[in-house]
Amino acid sequence: MNFYTKEIRLAWPGKSATLRSIDPLKTLHKYLVSQVLATLLLTVSVFAFVVLLLSVLKDVLPLLFAGHIGFWLLLKAVGLLLPFACIYALPMGFITATLLVFGRFSADQELTAARAGGVSLLSLVSPILILSLLCCGLCAWFNMDLGPRSRSAFVELKTDAIADLANQQVPEGQFIRDFPGYIFYTEKNNNGNLENVSIYQLKDKTNAAESIIQAAHGRFNPNRGEKQLVIELSDVRVLNIDASNAVNSINLSETSINLSSEPVTNHVYKPKISDMTFPQLRQELHDLQTLSLPGRGTNTLAILKTQLRLLQQQKKDFAEPVLVVMHQQVAFSFACFGFTLIGIPLGIRVHRRETNIGILMALILVIVYYAFILLGQSLSGHPEFFPHLILWVPNLIFQAVGAVLLWRANRGI
Repeated sequence: MNFYTKEIRLAWPGKSATLRSIDPLKTLHKYLVSQVLATLLLTVSVFAFVVLLLSVLKDVLPLLFAGHIGFWLLLKAVGLLLPFACIYALPMGFITATLLVFGRFSADQELTAARAGGVSLLSLVSPILILSLLCCGLCAWFNMDLGPRSRSAFVELKTDAIADLANQQVPEGQFIRDFPGYIFYTEKNNNGNLENVSIYQLKDKTNAAESIIQAAHGRFNPNRGEKQLVIELSDVRVLNIDASNAVNSINLSETSINLSSEPVTNHVYKPKISDMTFPQLRQELHDLQTLSLPGRGTNTLAILKTQLRLLQQQKKDFAEPVLVVMHQQVAFSFACFGFTLIGIPLGIRVHRRETNIGILMALILVIVYYAFILLGQSLSGHPEFFPHLILWVPNLIFQAVGAVLLWRANRGI
């Protein structure tokens, strides 16, 4: 009898009988899958709680202590942050589960017993590999749709819960294009008190400046009821640019501008690139890549060629952050498979039952993986380094190294 025998035939003089036997391979598969699933549920819960706790401490508790939200909104905020936390918790939980389960499986000599019965390691772990691919599909859903939508909904909830909208919509030291028809910049934003404000008012459906407003001081006066955002400026200098590119300068002691030019019924919240779903990112990339050239006018052919070259470079610079996020969402969806390939043989080689050893190894591998993710994100402003391709490097490394280690472990090397 071997591990694949379904029946045992017994024969005596004048008698014969057939006995059903248990399929040990199916039993081992069921045992390992149940162990991995149980450990996976526990580890994902722990890591999701840690990530969720960090997000709550950073984004939710300050609003709660400031009285901006109540207990019900607190629960809603936590519920919106949970899918975003699962983006990171699921791969981390999977590698920890494989290290713990196969470390115990090897330490208890169960692997040796299975090999003695004629079961190879590859046939033994095939259901776990299939499970990891299913988790890759679940990760893709979290990464490319549910997580970004939940995060975007949380940002909207957070913005609506704060009385001073300026603190959320106008960070200092950045060019803000969130207001239709305006490009906004402020050197300092101290709780809505602005210093050295520059506002570029654009012409309709163009990026050409119609007027430039510079002010030494400014203050936001949000109208919560109508969701209007009015900025009150003092020590103002207005530069008006007419059709002939002539500039007229006007000095004002005070003025106010309504930055919410669209009616609230037509206002559509646009999330940050990092909070966009994959279809939204594709649309954003398409919009950036279809920027049109300026009109010919009186420009010479050499000037037009220079403009074309600069425009193509601008398109590449603008599109690269979008490409980085798109590739990050897709590449990170395959993390579970790479973690499984490398986690199984490492757990067998470590040959330890202690939980702390498995968790420590999992954290080290996760740090190595995320180092490449952070490197790609940090280089998103330098398209010459192809940062969107860097995001695939940890998957290739983990899957290649894991496949070699698994092959060696299968041969008992």
